[in-house]
Amino acid sequence: MYQEPYDEEGVRAEEVELPTVYAGDDFVEEIEFSQADATPEVQNPEIVRFIIHFHRMVTERNVWDLHAVYENGWNQLTEKFYPKAPWPEPEAIAQLVNDDAVFLILYKELYYRHIYAKLQPSIDDRFASYTNYCDLFNYILNSSEEPTDLELPNQWLWDIIDEFIYQFQSFCIYRSKVKSKSDVEIELLKERPDVWNVHNVLNVLYSLIQKSRINEQLLVSKNGGDMLEAAGEFGSRPLYRLLGYFSIIGLLRVHCLLGDYVLALKTMENVELNKKGLFARVTACHVTTYYYVGFAYMMMRRYSDAIKAFAHILLFVSRTKQYHTRSYQFEAISKKSEQMYALLTMCVTLSPQRVDENVHNNMREKYGEQSMKLQRGGEEGLATFEELFHFACPKFISPVPPDYDVAANTAQEPTRHQQRIFMSEVRTQLSVPTMRSFLKLYTTLGVGKVAAFLDIPVDEVRDQLLVFKHKTRQRRHEDGSVLDGEFGPTTDLDFYLKNDLIYIAESKQGRRVGDWFIRHINKFEGMSLSAVEAQYMLV
Repeated sequence: MYQEPYDEEGVRAEEVELPTVYAGDDFVEEIEFSQADATPEVQNPEIVRFIIHFHRMVTERNVWDLHAVYENGWNQLTEKFYPKAPWPEPEAIAQLVNDDAVFLILYKELYYRHIYAKLQPSIDDRFASYTNYCDLFNYILNSSEEPTDLELPNQWLWDIIDEFIYQFQSFCIYRSKVKSKSDVEIELLKERPDVWNVHNVLNVLYSLIQKSRINEQLLVSKNGGDMLEAAGEFGSRPLYRLLGYFSIIGLLRVHCLLGDYVLALKTMENVELNKKGLFARVTACHVTTYYYVGFAYMMMRRYSDAIKAFAHILLFVSRTKQYHTRSYQFEAISKKSEQMYALLTMCVTLSPQRVDENVHNNMREKYGEQSMKLQRGGEEGLATFEELFHFACPKFISPVPPDYDVAANTAQEPTRHQQRIFMSEVRTQLSVPTMRSFLKLYTTLGVGKVAAFLDIPVDEVRDQLLVFKHKTRQRRHEDGSVLDGEFGPTTDLDFYLKNDLIYIAESKQGRRVGDWFIRHINKFEGMSLSAVEAQYMLV
């Protein structure tokens, strides 16, 4: 069987990539092709052989070979034959697969996903794709009292949940652009309020979690107990277990898109980020998890936790970059990484602290100029905060349809609202870096002297000192649920005020030089090896 026994702790991040076993057209050579196999709509023999082979892998539940077909075969043939055109319609290939209803649902999932990725979906495509997802989840959840024997690769299961949420997000943005809609489109939208309704989307994700009993399994994994009893009949099947687990990550994403960051982290209460869990088996899921956890922390003013989340995943991506280049999702992972570097830059500005040297160097290389503007503050700094936030934030959505009788485009309004919330917090912290720079120079300092330095009234200095004290205390996660944490200082600078005199205490951390030496030793060994190889070549 392809999926390993359930082990929340035992999955190493390095195991997320599977061997590539699809090597072009070779695997279809064994399938004999005759003109009788072709249909009037599908005449290309390579596509006919591929679909027949694809169908056989699904029906035989050959998950290992199916992964190769899905990860490589489909994408290679897409680039070769359909870079700017849709794949054959499902009705056109039905004859090739003996009208297999389950396979046709899976084929439609890929068919519409390709339209969303490479083409411009029409309103009919959006409705049809939603209907197909309903058919797919009804088959998995409600087709019978027993679990289905369908098996799919981990990557495909994640992509189903990921694409389902992406299309929901895309539809919410699409319907908000009322001004650019035709009368026919508006009437269709009015007639079908159920299509991509937020309650239906949430119901699917919660149903998959409930059916798989994944939260019960995660609790048993942490606290001990009978895993088989916790999983139940459905949860013991890899299909249900992984769909349930990925739905937890999906809920994290949906609640972030709706602006409910507390509920987003609440859904992750049984997932332990400090251990390599199931999310690490699929690189895209791994990156998505940390992006949305980090973003939720940032919007909750938990900058230390956000920095820890972003730095962790960015270091992972940089160390495994050579593997991602082989994946069809390399571009998406690279873009998400760029966004996280921008978020990390803002968080480090708002709550200065040490991060991994490799991550810090990459951040300085990508956003060094913006970082200087953020630190200087003022109008230029605020404009840079807005620019980076707009680039790096997710595309927020409204859970309710717009008023279709008002010709206005409101797609950007949810994002503007979240940006206003973030910027209001940034404005209250603009004085913190300046105040910190003065306090670091002294052990005792009079309030009047600070007022003279800053050219502001003494009362305003006291206000800024209170702001500094408040903003440098945050809830920090150490153990337990990602939402848990204890309040504490996030800066190495502490002070108290007595009789208009500021008493300052700075705790300096010792410089960590071990990593620096190890990295340069490895670099020196690599140079020595290269020199020896070059010498042998000359001989």
